[in-house]
Amino acid sequence: MPNTNKKILLIEDEQSLSNVVELNLKLEGFNVVCISNGRTAIDHAHTVGEYDLVILDVMLPEVSGWDICSMYKSVADTPILFVSAKGTSSDKIKGLRLGADDFLAKPFDLEELLLRVQVLILRHQGKNPKDLQTESESFAIGDFNVNLLTYEVKKDEETITELSKREIELLYLFVDHAGEVLSRDFILDQLWGTDTYPTTRTIDNYILSFRKLFEVDAKNPELFHSIRGVGYKYTG
Repeated sequence: MPNTNKKILLIEDEQSLSNVVELNLKLEGFNVVCISNGRTAIDHAHTVGEYDLVILDVMLPEVSGWDICSMYKSVADTPILFVSAKGTSSDKIKGLRLGADDFLAKPFDLEELLLRVQVLILRHQGKNPKDLQTESESFAIGDFNVNLLTYEVKKDEETITELSKREIELLYLFVDHAGEVLSRDFILDQLWGTDTYPTTRTIDNYILSFRKLFEVDAKNPELFHSIRGVGYKYTG
């Protein structure tokens, strides 16, 4: 993926939101580091120049996003995207005066956030945002190609089926943790956050579907392995 070497620092104390944003950024190929406390964010000021973008919440424990923005801009020119439940004009003006590059009010649409992220990074690189890649992002599962934008699964350039967003997220989670044993609870926590959990049987049903689609022999899987009493491991 084109964004694989791009690093984003996400500073957000609302854990469920942070998890969702982190997952979607990773789906776009970004490397993401998360911080949930303002004081910790200040302690990371010396590393901000290593990132391609900072996504910064205004209301944080101990130190506000305003102060963090001022500190970061004094040591590096890394673009900063403010996100805040306080979306008044005065707040936006304050953020821009502190040196922020953009301001997005909560609640926001994830697609808009991702587009702003791409545009800010391109501008910082001196590129025209019109150069934003429109070609499909994808990853491989065995002999299949999974498209992150259209959710299509192809084999030998032929579309086999179309997956749901949740299926895409689950597949990417396995690919991102290839070779690791993922417990059912870990998977539920990563994809459903603090929302009402489905039963762990839900994960089992997804795996059965994946085996039928991606495995040569669903009864003898070579990609999606069951780890008795724990969960699953992907070895693509």
